[in-house]
Amino acid sequence: MSHYQKLEQHFRAIADLDHAQAILGWDEASMMPSGGGEARARAMAALAVLVHQRKTDPLLREWLSEAEEERGLDEWQQANLREIKREVTLATCLPDDFVEKQSRACARSEQAWRERRAANDWEGMKPLLTEVVALAREEAAIRADATGLGRYDSLLDLFEPDVRSSEIDRQFETLRNFLPDFLNEVLDHQASKPMLPLGDHFSEASQRELGLEMMKVLGFDFKHGRLDISHHPFCGGVPEDVRITTRYSEGNFLQSLMGVLHETGHAMYEQGLPQAWRDQPVGTALGAGEHESQSLLMEMQACRSREFVTYLAPIARNILVDGGGDDQVWSVDNLYRHYTKVERGLIRVDADEVTYPLHVILRYDIEKPLIEGQIEVDHIPELWNEKMQSFLGLDTRGDYNNGCMQDVHWMCGLFGYFPTYSLGAMMAAQLFAAAKRARPAMLSDLQKGDFSHLLAWLRENVHSKGCLLPAPLMLESASGSTLDAGVFVNHLQRRYLAD
Repeated sequence: MSHYQKLEQHFRAIADLDHAQAILGWDEASMMPSGGGEARARAMAALAVLVHQRKTDPLLREWLSEAEEERGLDEWQQANLREIKREVTLATCLPDDFVEKQSRACARSEQAWRERRAANDWEGMKPLLTEVVALAREEAAIRADATGLGRYDSLLDLFEPDVRSSEIDRQFETLRNFLPDFLNEVLDHQASKPMLPLGDHFSEASQRELGLEMMKVLGFDFKHGRLDISHHPFCGGVPEDVRITTRYSEGNFLQSLMGVLHETGHAMYEQGLPQAWRDQPVGTALGAGEHESQSLLMEMQACRSREFVTYLAPIARNILVDGGGDDQVWSVDNLYRHYTKVERGLIRVDADEVTYPLHVILRYDIEKPLIEGQIEVDHIPELWNEKMQSFLGLDTRGDYNNGCMQDVHWMCGLFGYFPTYSLGAMMAAQLFAAAKRARPAMLSDLQKGDFSHLLAWLRENVHSKGCLLPAPLMLESASGSTLDAGVFVNHLQRRYLAD
């Protein structure tokens, strides 16, 4: 057995452990009774340590060194070797005892967040979050020493390799300069086009039925995935067993439907990853931004198009409304206005396409100085309110539930993740534009509920590539250009001010 083959075998075993972690994490968020929290935290910490120990096995350095000298490795094997080396480098800088300590602290914090958020209890959450932040800073310092990156960039690199905060600053500056005035224009434009209310009671059962039906339309493979409920919509599991969740509000079916479509985009990326390489690092998703591009391409680019709404309107009316409902209320025009309604809101996951980047920039503006030690956890609520007032004119003083406690990310130690949401939105605009150029009839397809051509294009140009190409090269290869916030800006202008 060659040294490269030994590496493949070693990481195949790690993939099996990752599988177990993924399903345990899904169960914790969607099915686990509250009394199981402490035992689950120990179990997940034990698995995290086991994975970490395997990635830091001293033999790996020797095998890597020898494998890099081997001849005859094909393109995929060479890329896999590159990704293995990256994983080993990232893992070896963290001591086992630190991994266990951090895993336990993050699990305790995340579990507590579910109750503390519901109770609007910032004071109860603060000490848990303070511990998580302290450990994130420690991790950032260790990784910065090992990689030569800045502290925040060392965490960002975990989620979006090859992208630095200087690039994010540049792209976000375009959005900062554009969005505030554009938001006012859109609000004025939409004020002249009032909507008829859709109603305020849609049963959970009918919403679930509609969500499942749209998942089928998009091309979700139910032999390898399922839909459930959680506090916070997410996609988890593994490519062979993808678990997505949503949450339901009986007063607003669009909230759950958009959540389902968003997470289905994530899931279909996972289901489309190269089957022959799924147990190797090269067969995994390219990065968080790329993952988000797939969810936003489905939810925002494709499924908020007028063409898709034309297909959706009669189906939604049939499933959700006994007796069919009023013709004008369930017209394509009225449903499209609800679909593309822009408003200043407090909650990121419910935000529209125009205001969503402002929610992301707010979090980025807080988490970067938080990790770099320029601000403390105590400062978060005040800074959150200041930025919410500046960006959206909304007050969050004392409203922690709808303010700085609304997201699970910081509570479970995910720092460096938030900017990838808007990176994904920009990538989605570029990829969808490229798909439409490749098939000019794409929007006509969506009007008939036919996603087969769009999915085939994504499978060929994104999903099946795994980590074969570095992220910037994948985007350029698929879309014809490097990351450009201007494409996203042009998309917003066409959609929200064209009619």
